[in-house]
Amino acid sequence: MSGGSRVTARNRTKPRAGDGDSSTNNQGATVGRGRGKSRDHGPLHIMDVKVRTLLGIGFSFLALFLVSFLLYNRQARTEEDVEFRKLKRVVTPLPAPRMLDLPQFQGGHKESLYWGTYRPHVYLGIRARTPKSLIAGLMWIGMKDGQYLLRHVCQDSDVLNTYGWIEHNGRDYGRQVLVDQALSLTTSFLKENGNGSGFGGDWAVRLEADNVKSISDEAKWSSAHLFFYIADEEGNSLTLGREEFELHDDILLSSGLRGDVGGWEVHLKSKDKIEVHYAGFKTLHTHNLTELVQATLAFNARSTGLLALPDALEGSPNILVFQFSVKLPSVLDIVFVSGTDSKSSRIIDRINYLTGTILTRKLDERKKYFEDKYNRCFNTMDKVDSEAMFVGKAAIANLLGGIGYFYGQSKIAIPKGFTQKNGEKIMSYWPAALYTAVPSRSYFPRGFLWDEGFHQLLIWRWDIEICLDIIGHWLDLINVDGWIPREQILGAEALSKVPDEFVPQHPSNGNPPTLFFVLQGKDKSTFYWHGRDIATTRELNPKTLSSGLDDYPRASHPSEDERHLDLRCWMLLAADCLHSISEIIGMQNTSARGSFLTPKQLRNFEVLNQLHLDDVSGAYFDYGNHTEKVRLRWHDVNVGNTVKRELVRETLQKPHLQLVPHVGYISLFPFIMKIIPPESWILGKQLELISNRSTLWTDYGIRSLSKTSSLYMKRNTEHDPPYWRGPIWINLNYMILAALNHYSKVDGPCRSRAHALYKELRSNLIRNIVKNYYETGYLWEQYDQAGKGKGKGTRPFTGWTTLVVLIMAEEFPSFQL
Repeated sequence: MSGGSRVTARNRTKPRAGDGDSSTNNQGATVGRGRGKSRDHGPLHIMDVKVRTLLGIGFSFLALFLVSFLLYNRQARTEEDVEFRKLKRVVTPLPAPRMLDLPQFQGGHKESLYWGTYRPHVYLGIRARTPKSLIAGLMWIGMKDGQYLLRHVCQDSDVLNTYGWIEHNGRDYGRQVLVDQALSLTTSFLKENGNGSGFGGDWAVRLEADNVKSISDEAKWSSAHLFFYIADEEGNSLTLGREEFELHDDILLSSGLRGDVGGWEVHLKSKDKIEVHYAGFKTLHTHNLTELVQATLAFNARSTGLLALPDALEGSPNILVFQFSVKLPSVLDIVFVSGTDSKSSRIIDRINYLTGTILTRKLDERKKYFEDKYNRCFNTMDKVDSEAMFVGKAAIANLLGGIGYFYGQSKIAIPKGFTQKNGEKIMSYWPAALYTAVPSRSYFPRGFLWDEGFHQLLIWRWDIEICLDIIGHWLDLINVDGWIPREQILGAEALSKVPDEFVPQHPSNGNPPTLFFVLQGKDKSTFYWHGRDIATTRELNPKTLSSGLDDYPRASHPSEDERHLDLRCWMLLAADCLHSISEIIGMQNTSARGSFLTPKQLRNFEVLNQLHLDDVSGAYFDYGNHTEKVRLRWHDVNVGNTVKRELVRETLQKPHLQLVPHVGYISLFPFIMKIIPPESWILGKQLELISNRSTLWTDYGIRSLSKTSSLYMKRNTEHDPPYWRGPIWINLNYMILAALNHYSKVDGPCRSRAHALYKELRSNLIRNIVKNYYETGYLWEQYDQAGKGKGKGTRPFTGWTTLVVLIMAEEFPSFQL
């Protein structure tokens, strides 16, 4: 949004026709008397004044009007400016030094993480941690329903048998297996900073294409079409290695020059027979590359009858795509070398070090190091069997391999009560980078604030420097009011995966436990999540997206009188962390110390029980304006000139302020955060809720919502199936398991019961996740609480489902507050 204002022209008062000098001809005329005759009538003088006087009065009045008008508009503009300044705060960075400018994030650390598999939304994508990078990626031709289709972007509709990293260290090594019907592809990535290389070093990709071993001879493919591309997001022209690619042991595919890495070259080496074709494009819209290549293949096929790229270039192309048609099995090594414009570049030696048998040896070394580090970090060898260990390694590998680098500007929805001078409904955050893990490469390949805390429970154990770098990127997104957009959709590639209506972020909404000030409720010890729709007629229970638990039942009628139990617990965690940090750094500020009454206040067990406890059941609940008598019914709705049948919400009973009687994950938050004293009778009641098969317990994990809830497995709208209304989620099961582990180790009447539940729940979770992985090839977003624990939702979901590694390792955070 522009910082300037647009001045609109307003109509000025104009003199009417006829006003002028003719009036002077009748100067001094009066009403005639005597002899019955009068002079011709001149203007009627109400006051006996001169025209000059009248004009003076008129101009004086006009001047007064203009002054008043200007003063009014100045006041209006002042009010607009105040509103504009308030609005601008939303997109104003915190006036503090950037975290990523700290010395520990510069120098060797920055260079060591420069290149990586930082494009998680594609099956294999490489880029540098810079806003406009040189990017590379893999495509191949698959088949579906008898049609050829180009595989590139991770999507469920491709129906791959499996894909995902089975080893990845987050820095310089990864190995991934993709199975597309009969075709098995193994992609390996290795990075080195060799003698003579440019900034960030060199990297190699090994592509191994073969038939799946278990299929019949009739189903096997004889050949495959693989595509590898290199593109410059800055638009710099790329040079083609040669116009005709003959079979050689070393083929120069492309070269170029950039400010960050200097001169660079990409080479292909293989012992197998390869047919090479190419195409060059000039466009900055790299997020449309799939469609561009697929259209080029289709056009050339119609023209020549060949399923091949046309061996043609657009002028000064910034994208080069190479097609490798190979017999199966085949192995291809693709090498990127930087700094080729320096005198000591040693290009041939560096290529040899990253191809062939030397590359094989280095990949084997990195594989062994990955396995050794996994055992050191998580120590699961004596705790789970070999099948579970394999799944654990794949889980952490997919989390690390799913780390991405994004750059762009978040789109921010204009808060209610504010307007922009240009009438736009959104404004842009400042341009920023984000280095982050992602929940799912296919469905959620971007940063989520709520998810990232769970991701870091694993990543800090694996590589503390990567963890701190990720946290630093997130903290650099804080605005002047302490807010971070909860979902980061940065850059064209990320935007291409999100429907338009979900792109704008709302500054009144935050994820746990990030926002400390805009979420506070009317009572100092209560909090409520913002963002619930108070006017909806389509939702059975208005969603609470900012909580991360989306459609989990809350008060039926949103209001500022709500008290959200989970947020109260998150705020205690956040306040307690801030208090600990202040003690570590020796904060002496008096006003700051005063804010630390909050942890003590939120930790007050009696106050918690007064606000949220049902004394009869021993369960904790939200509080708000609620009725259970709400339903969705079909209604005929006029839409233009047509009538549509839609599900519309009906309220059959007037809501009133009360505890919201839905037992589920939220009911367990005081237990999860270990606020309940081990000697309290309430702890025994909590364990009863957890272990009761009629409420939360299953053989596959803890349900998100009790079977006794009126909204258990109910759709929220015509198009929204139940999400947090029954299915098993691993992040909350991990937190429940951590609490059971805690209470099994402290003295109290429930100690042995907590220990027994801990052992059984841990075993159930590991067994079901491992079973699903072997049956389907994926970790899943959630698991069916009723259908034998079958994986549900998005896959692969290698965000917080990777917490299964910590469950195997019996590593839990200290949530005790």
